[in-house]
Amino acid sequence: MPKDPVCGMYVDEKTAIKKEIGGRTYYFCMESCLKTFENPERELKSMKRRVAIALTGVLLLAALRVIAMLTLAAGVTLVTWAPIPSLPWFTWGYWLFILTTPVQFIGGWSFYTGAYTALKARRANMDLLISMGTLTAYFFSVFVLFFPDILPVKEKDVYFEVSAVIIAFVLLGKFMEDYMKTSTSAAVRKLMDMRPSMAKVIRNGEEVEIPAESVMVGETVVVRPGEKIPTDGVVVEGQSAVDEKMITGESIPVEKRTGDTVIGATMNKMGMLKFRATQVGADTTLMQIVKMVEEAQASSAPIQRLADRISAYFVPAVVVTAFLTFAVWYLIFGNFTAGLLAFVAVLIISCPCALGIATPTALMVGVGKGAEAGILIRGGEYLEKAQKLTTVVFDKTGTLTKGEPSVTDIIAESENEVLRLAAIAEKGSEHPLGEAIVRAAKEKGIEIKDAESFEAVPGHGIKVVVKGNQVFVGNRRLMQINGIDTKNIEERIQILETQGKTAMLVAENEKVIGIIAVADTLKENSVEAVAELKKLGVETIMLTGDNERTANAVAKQVGIERVIANVLPGEKADVIKKLQAEGKVVAMVGDGINDSPALAQSDIGIAVGSGSDVAKETGGIILIKDDLRDVVAGIKLSKASMKKIKQNMFWALAYNTSAIPIAAAGLLNPIIAAAAMAISSLSVVANSALLKRFKFERKV
Repeated sequence: MPKDPVCGMYVDEKTAIKKEIGGRTYYFCMESCLKTFENPERELKSMKRRVAIALTGVLLLAALRVIAMLTLAAGVTLVTWAPIPSLPWFTWGYWLFILTTPVQFIGGWSFYTGAYTALKARRANMDLLISMGTLTAYFFSVFVLFFPDILPVKEKDVYFEVSAVIIAFVLLGKFMEDYMKTSTSAAVRKLMDMRPSMAKVIRNGEEVEIPAESVMVGETVVVRPGEKIPTDGVVVEGQSAVDEKMITGESIPVEKRTGDTVIGATMNKMGMLKFRATQVGADTTLMQIVKMVEEAQASSAPIQRLADRISAYFVPAVVVTAFLTFAVWYLIFGNFTAGLLAFVAVLIISCPCALGIATPTALMVGVGKGAEAGILIRGGEYLEKAQKLTTVVFDKTGTLTKGEPSVTDIIAESENEVLRLAAIAEKGSEHPLGEAIVRAAKEKGIEIKDAESFEAVPGHGIKVVVKGNQVFVGNRRLMQINGIDTKNIEERIQILETQGKTAMLVAENEKVIGIIAVADTLKENSVEAVAELKKLGVETIMLTGDNERTANAVAKQVGIERVIANVLPGEKADVIKKLQAEGKVVAMVGDGINDSPALAQSDIGIAVGSGSDVAKETGGIILIKDDLRDVVAGIKLSKASMKKIKQNMFWALAYNTSAIPIAAAGLLNPIIAAAAMAISSLSVVANSALLKRFKFERKV
């Protein structure tokens, strides 16, 4: 049975709303879920409107009280032509009723639907607690207002304002939480946006441009340099280097020739390619990644909110206390009316408005503190999980390493001369290895002149003429083709390759004069970050699509002992699942699209800010700066923030709970209720503000 990707409800294929996006069919329970999937910001705007209504009502109530107090203090009577006390439909009670009703049923609607869902599931949550308290306060006040002679309660003792304040504060807290989160569907949409919109295919012997989703299996597709490959296929003509970093994570482009496979949404860097489409629509590698992200996010449901867990015990306790209060008043003292009033008072005072802001206030301060240090935490559930973290899994390319090759070694009698000749040969090259050589020469201030002649040897290297001398720059195969002996340097080449480096040979006039090693180098602070995690007792693992030799070489440099290499994007998520099945709480640190399924599957996805937008959409913690020490700082900040949230929960409940005996004794009035809520709210805000003292300990 299909699942609605927005609300998570299982739906019937026959009756559900269907929508095909990117060759994949999605099912929705209602039109609003479809619209939210297509436009994730819509629900946030809707909540913003509800918050505005609730806060407007509360502000108007506060303004009326201020105006009344100022008027009384000044000794000025209200306008004589419309004295409020003499107009039965314009007493304070009716003004409160008019202002509170929209707050109650527009602002509070989401709580009532949530409470209904909880009751159907036979459980208690925060929505049930809010609904129980606010509806009791509202309908009790309505009864007192419209039937003043039945209960011995004065109109000034109604609880309209208490109900409105609770709804406004809790709604504000929910809005603050939702504002810091990005919709699940946004990550999926960004993945889909990676596909090129148009494709060039051969039909009836002519090249025509069509929408990419219209490409059919078996058709010949043409891709020129600088264009994205529209779908998966097999090369039938041409040679080129294709940048597959977004899918495989490999920083160095892969040479493609006839018979090689190409992946949709990757970038063709150099030559023109013609390939036969083998997978289209939902069967492509990219759409399979989309599917894996969706499944991972659906299976990794957010941890139950702390407020809901507290409410599961608190609500039954309050209901039992309320009934016991009524029973004591009625059965022991024989006073039904006093028992009813005390019953209502217990239900009203037990609903703390500060409970709704306990998490968001600490989260907002924690997020602000983190943002100052370049760390963005996107939800309270990640804070809870951070406390129990046992394992951190790192992607290699672009996370531990810089994600672009650079010159690491030059082995030659004259290093600058070898680098100069290689840079002349690679001048104007779009290949990352060539760009690395040219960049290294410029950094050394070496003048790079134009070659007298130039010849590219696809898949092997470059042959040029410099001042009448033939210069070759490339791999072993290029040297062999041109009869250049490499036996005497083979041992050095193998040592460099064992270290995960690409060895480029430089020959002049049929003799090898040097070796330039190029590799994806470690980021600054990678070693320190891994060492700090080990001090915290956290296991570190490297997970990469790269080959074992390169992966082990990088792991040795950074201090990671466990390496899992040759892993495809879908397999990365499976590795995370296996680690979780072992009872580990896993954080995944990644930067690329190929990491997104694993980021979504992990307990805490930590996305590097310099990485792709999709990785950041699926990450629960985002490192704005490109500094892996922030992984450690983020974990420590999460633990500190979670500690504050738990303290806030105590303060949110303490004052209202302490007022329950007053309510049970029949002594509660709106002033005491308002005071309890005000003090608990101030305590929560003040306690959260203390989080600003948190310090990031970091070596200089």
